[in-house]
Amino acid sequence: MSKKNNVTLIGAIGIGIGGMVGGGIFAVLGLSISLSKGGAPLAFAIAGFIALITSYSYAKLSVAYPSSGGTVTFMNKGFGRGIFSGGTNNLLWVSYIIMLSLYASAFGTYAYTLYSITGKHTLDQHIYASAIIILATIINYYNVKIVSKVETLAVSIKMIILLIFVAAGVYGLFFSNNLNQLSTENWPDFWHLCIGGMVIFVAYEGMELIANVSPNIVNPKKNIMRAYIISTAIVVILYVVIVIVTVGSLTFSNIKNAQDYVLAEAAKPVLGLIGFKVIAIAALISTFSAINATIYGGSKVNYQIAEDDELPHEFTKIFLNQPIGLFVTSILTLIITNTLDLSSISTSGSAGFLLIFMLVNTVAYLKRKEINNVTFLSVIGIIFCGIAFLGLLFQQWYANRIGAIFAISMIAVSYICEFIFKLKEKNKNITN
Repeated sequence: MSKKNNVTLIGAIGIGIGGMVGGGIFAVLGLSISLSKGGAPLAFAIAGFIALITSYSYAKLSVAYPSSGGTVTFMNKGFGRGIFSGGTNNLLWVSYIIMLSLYASAFGTYAYTLYSITGKHTLDQHIYASAIIILATIINYYNVKIVSKVETLAVSIKMIILLIFVAAGVYGLFFSNNLNQLSTENWPDFWHLCIGGMVIFVAYEGMELIANVSPNIVNPKKNIMRAYIISTAIVVILYVVIVIVTVGSLTFSNIKNAQDYVLAEAAKPVLGLIGFKVIAIAALISTFSAINATIYGGSKVNYQIAEDDELPHEFTKIFLNQPIGLFVTSILTLIITNTLDLSSISTSGSAGFLLIFMLVNTVAYLKRKEINNVTFLSVIGIIFCGIAFLGLLFQQWYANRIGAIFAISMIAVSYICEFIFKLKEKNKNITN
């Protein structure tokens, strides 16, 4: 076996699960339940269905175009290296930054529940969130190998703790007085049910990380598709069960009051204060590992885009033994984390990845003959991602206008910057 092809099927599934079960579930579970109420399990399932359909397109593209560039490579293959593909790849980088802000905000909230520095929630959250971003940046600069070791250990710990939570929670449901909250009487209309799922769509975006290791997967034609489908399906089932346990364990008022740390609160009825603290610690480990890995991944995306002439070549320069994009990614993350609230960050992240996933499905459709694609699945992916994207922005425009405006601005700026960059490059070539 070639040393290059050293990622087994189990390893690829682990990467997919580790990417998805990051900070997203800890950060936005309460927000989603507040929107979709008793229908939250279905909301998560709807979002999971869209992710599952998109994972098929990702798998087909990963087999046909194996590259560590992942989504960046797919955009360039599908649309050519131009303003549109460049703008989309810029959006991918910005979406990574949004995800980092989401993870950092969640870390700050859970850290506050364990120990308060100033006694003020918001201030403590910002202190903890900023500190963890800075720490992860230092680790990435010090030794990239540590990032991999931290991620491997963290994935094992958080999965064990979440499975214990699920087992204890399912047992606790037999004695719960809140199971009636899951009845259809407590479901919102289908529109708000779907929006509840779209707000937490960020919890599924990590499956795209499998694309980045596709060149190294053993027996790729068989294992890449399996890795995407199995990892996404496992996470969808895990999330739905976690939501059922949460809604069945706490009243809606309790969920609203503990919205930012609801998973830890849901452990209390069965596991008591110890359970609360264990889940809070799991959230800290999970969000920290996600921040650690995403800073590294974001800097790599930034570097790849610059190498493909879709960002200034200054981003390929080295700063303290790492691409300068690592430093820029961290600075932008600090700014967003300390500027936007959790709801706005989640809306922006979900909107960004829904648009990107719609375009990935579009590339799979455009390249259907070349990649031997089952066309109707990609078409379903395009339609569902598109409707979800527009629906999320429309709903948030009335419910959280700042979040909607930031999401629209984030997307617009990604393409405008690419247009300006390409225009300058064209004028420079004419001058020369």
